[in-house]
Amino acid sequence: MFLNWRDTRNPHGGGSEVYVEKIAEELIRRGYLATLFCAAHSEGPADETTAAGLRVLRRGGRHTVYLWAALTYLLGVLGFGPLSRRGGRPDVLVDVGNGLPFLSPLWCRRPVIALVHHVHREQWPVVLTPRLARIGWWIESRLAPRVYRKCRYVTVSAASRDELAVIGVDPERVTIVHNGTPEMAPAAPVARTPEPSLVVVGRLVPHKRVEMALDAVAALSPQFAGLSLVVAGQGWWEDELREYAEGLGIADQVRFAGFVSDEEKRVMMSEAWLALTPSLKEGWGLTIVEAGAVGTPNIAFRGAGGVEESLVDGQTGLLAEDHADFIAKVRLLLADDALRIEMGSAARAHADRFTWESAGEKFAALVEQPRVGGPGASRVGTTHSPGAVDARLQDVLGHLFLVHAARRRLGRAGEAVDQRRRTECAQTKGDDPGQEQRKGSAHHVTPPRSL
Repeated sequence: MFLNWRDTRNPHGGGSEVYVEKIAEELIRRGYLATLFCAAHSEGPADETTAAGLRVLRRGGRHTVYLWAALTYLLGVLGFGPLSRRGGRPDVLVDVGNGLPFLSPLWCRRPVIALVHHVHREQWPVVLTPRLARIGWWIESRLAPRVYRKCRYVTVSAASRDELAVIGVDPERVTIVHNGTPEMAPAAPVARTPEPSLVVVGRLVPHKRVEMALDAVAALSPQFAGLSLVVAGQGWWEDELREYAEGLGIADQVRFAGFVSDEEKRVMMSEAWLALTPSLKEGWGLTIVEAGAVGTPNIAFRGAGGVEESLVDGQTGLLAEDHADFIAKVRLLLADDALRIEMGSAARAHADRFTWESAGEKFAALVEQPRVGGPGASRVGTTHSPGAVDARLQDVLGHLFLVHAARRRLGRAGEAVDQRRRTECAQTKGDDPGQEQRKGSAHHVTPPRSL
């Protein structure tokens, strides 16, 4: 069973959710049963089975899904609910940590694999006040490594593995399983736009720093007639980005496409001259290889995590050192047709190296040996006496309510900060966009095993 606070149908879903569901689908193809437990939202029912066979359970909300996951699992131990033996008990849990973890080793007697796309040190100050950012960072960097100290880890890049080592996770316990590159060829041939064009694809939140792409359009428009930008994605920061574009005087050159289908994304990336990834941090940079798969080179930032692996600097795109260098590199590739085409060809070859089939194969090997120390250390099939369950419920719920309270407090504080920043943004349109961010049932193949 995968624990992730979002799924791909969630309006705020992103690359992390694509990764989880693609890996789950690959495991299903290999004979496993897989369940995804995530937060409820308006775009999906409480219980669903996808076309690929992935069972999705949606419970709780953004701040309560962690508590709901524990309660649903423990009720299943007692024989109630969708995770009872009749409903399908999981053999292995994959606990996806997006800053705040589910802390499943506290309440689950099955093997747990911790999946971390990247460490969020830089993101905490962007969305929270300094004091609450320190609380969030303490949970991620101190509490979580202790809770998961006997678990195997999976991450998506060498950069993220190194970040985990800094917070005390032994690299020997960390396996890198890269993202695969999805099929990106459009249904019909697509030509590049006749005039210079840029595309940004991702969630519209502050740490994605879409403002820097808007700055590039404003700075380079005098040199490149007809320069345009498509921003594909949705998020609570969209209004601020629209206002920022208006303040720069480029609103008519920027199209906010909102949520787009896979086919629409393929067409957008195929039409664009360049794709931009100004994000502060990415565990991998899925959109970089997606753009590369259609021959579109990318410009991102050095030191932004896994982008230094999804993008090969000087070959499949360019890595910028700072804001000014970002604009300079966009200028370079827009002006040099031969270099841009050469990098696009290299990007296509690089993207072809990564497949979901190979990623699924590697993940399946971990599922077969999920505990540190090998199969002998596994507790698959452990039973729970009623007395033991009652005692464990009391112990676990105490921990969970503390973490739940912290999560709600962090969430409320984040919403307050969001509102304050909206006000500040309206008052200070035209300022450096980076300034504010810098301040701050379970069986094996015969029968199948359940996740």
